[in-house]
Amino acid sequence: MELMSETTPVEKEVKWWQTAVVYQIYPRSFQDSDGDGIGDLRGIINRIDYLKYLGITAIWLSPVYKSPNDDNGYDISDYQDIMDEFGTMEDMEELIAKANDAGIKMIMDLVVNHTSDEHKWFVEAKKSKDNEYRDYYIWRDPVDGGVPNGLTSTFSGTAWELDEASGQYFLHLFSKRQPDLNWENEKVRQEVYNMMNFWLDKGVGGFRMDVIDLVGKIPDQEITGNGPKLHDYLQEMNQQTFGSHDVLTVGETWGATPEIAKLYSDPKRKELSMVFQFEHVSLDQQEGKDKWDLKPLSVADLKRVLAKWQTSLGDEGWNSLFWNNHDLPRIVSRWGNDQQFHDQSAKMYAVLLHMMKGTPYIYQGEEIGMTNYPVTTIDEVEDIESVNMYHDRLANGYAVEDIIASINAKGRDNARTPIQWDDSDHAGFTTGTPWLHVNPNHKLINVKDNLENLDSIFHTYRRLIHLRQNNPIIVWGDFELIEHTAEEVFAYYREYEGLKWLIVANISSTDNEFSVDAEVAEIIISNYNRQEIVVKSVKLKPYEVFVVKV
Repeated sequence: MELMSETTPVEKEVKWWQTAVVYQIYPRSFQDSDGDGIGDLRGIINRIDYLKYLGITAIWLSPVYKSPNDDNGYDISDYQDIMDEFGTMEDMEELIAKANDAGIKMIMDLVVNHTSDEHKWFVEAKKSKDNEYRDYYIWRDPVDGGVPNGLTSTFSGTAWELDEASGQYFLHLFSKRQPDLNWENEKVRQEVYNMMNFWLDKGVGGFRMDVIDLVGKIPDQEITGNGPKLHDYLQEMNQQTFGSHDVLTVGETWGATPEIAKLYSDPKRKELSMVFQFEHVSLDQQEGKDKWDLKPLSVADLKRVLAKWQTSLGDEGWNSLFWNNHDLPRIVSRWGNDQQFHDQSAKMYAVLLHMMKGTPYIYQGEEIGMTNYPVTTIDEVEDIESVNMYHDRLANGYAVEDIIASINAKGRDNARTPIQWDDSDHAGFTTGTPWLHVNPNHKLINVKDNLENLDSIFHTYRRLIHLRQNNPIIVWGDFELIEHTAEEVFAYYREYEGLKWLIVANISSTDNEFSVDAEVAEIIISNYNRQEIVVKSVKLKPYEVFVVKV
C-alpha cells in the first residue's frame, strides 16, 4: 500500500480521545495464558507490545468483572472483583499499569442497566418485599393473573419473570438472569457512582456504557429507551464521577438520531464524550422487523446515513466510527467479499471509515481481516441471543435452514471466535481446548502472516492510525459527500485549512467508473498500489479504495 509523507500536526486545543484510535478486546477470545481454553488478563498483558506496534491509544475492554457468565460477562455479580477465569484484581492493576506505560488507556465496560441475578443486591432483594434491597430492582404485581404489561426482552419473550416466592414479577430487558436496576432509586445511582470512582481511582481511561439509553426507562408506560430522566441521570453521573477526570466516555445508544446524540455529547451539557449510533449497521435488516430478518445492503442508504452523521453533529457532538464489535458480524463477511476479494474489501472498509471525522474503533481481529465462521447446527452456537431466537422461531414455524442462515449472517458468535495469532493448532490462542470453535481459515488468516507481509491488512490499519496521528485534516476536516457517482461508489472530500483530500471507494465485486473535476497532487493511500491516479476518469477495480490530495 502506498503511504504519503508526513505533515506536521497543527497546534490545536484537543481532547486526547478526539485523536485516539480505540481497540476493543473481548477477553474470552483474545489470548489464553494458562491453557484452560479461555482468554484472560495475563494473555492481554502478554500482547500489549503487539497493540503498541499497531499504534492504538486506548483499549475498550469488554467486561472482566465477577460474573456467572450467563451472557458472557454482561451479567455482573460483583463490580469490584474480577472473574476467576480472567485472573485477579492484581492482574487487572498490572494490565492498567502496563497499558498506561505503553501509552494506551484502559476503557472499562460499564454495565449498569442490569446486574446478574447472583449479585448480592438481587439475592437480598428476593428475600422479601420489605428487604432494603428490594427497591434496587423493578418489581410489579401480576395483572389479570399474568405479566404486568407487554414489555419484551431483547433475548426473546416477555421482559417479566415471576418470582414464585413473593408472587411479584421482576423486569429484565435482557436474560431473566439479568434483572434491571431501578435507576429511580437514588441509592442505586450512588452505588453505581461509588463503583465508577473505585475504577477511576485505579487509573482507568474511561467507560464504554452498555445500553445506557435504557437506564431512564419508565416500565409502567412501556418506555425503555430515551426516557425523560435519562439525561438528568447522566449529568448527575458526570458531576459525581468522571467529570473531573480527563477520560473517554461512550454510550451504547441503539435508538439515537443525530439530535438525540447531541443531547449526550454536546460538551456544554456535561454528559458523555460520544455515543455509538447503530443506524448504519441496521441497514441490512427489513423495515420494522428485527435484526434476524435480512435484506441486502443498499450502498446508497449507507452513503446517506454515514454522510448525515458526519455533517449533522457539528460542534455539538462527536462521532464514533465502527463497523464491528462483539455483538456484530465481521464486516469483511457482512458487506465485503471474504472469498475472492478478501484483502481488498477488508482494506477498503478500513480506509473508508478511518478517513472520516470521529474516533475510530477497531474490533479485535478486524485488523487482520478475520471472517465469520458459518455453523450448520444450533449445537455449534454459544450465543444466548442466537439460541433463544432459534427456539423461539422454531416454535413459530420458521424453517431450520432459514434460522441458521440468519444466525450465520448476524449471530454474535461470528465476532467471538478466538483471535487467530498463527497457523498452529487452535491458532496460537490456547494450548488447551478453546471455549468457542476457532475458525479453520486461521491457516491463511493470522497475525503472524500479517506482520510479515508489509502489504497486509494489519499494515494498512497501522498506516491509517499513523496518518490520523500526523494529519489534522483527518481529525478536524469538514466532510462533503460527492453526490453524483455510480450507486456503489462512495466518495467524499475532507477539507481543512486550505488542504483538500478526496476519498473514493468502490463497494462492489465489479468494476465501476468514477470521475470528478480535480487534479491529483499526491497519492496518500491506496489498496491496489496505484502509482498514478487520474480522477477525471478512473476505472475502479472491485473493492478499490484510494485517498488522494487534490
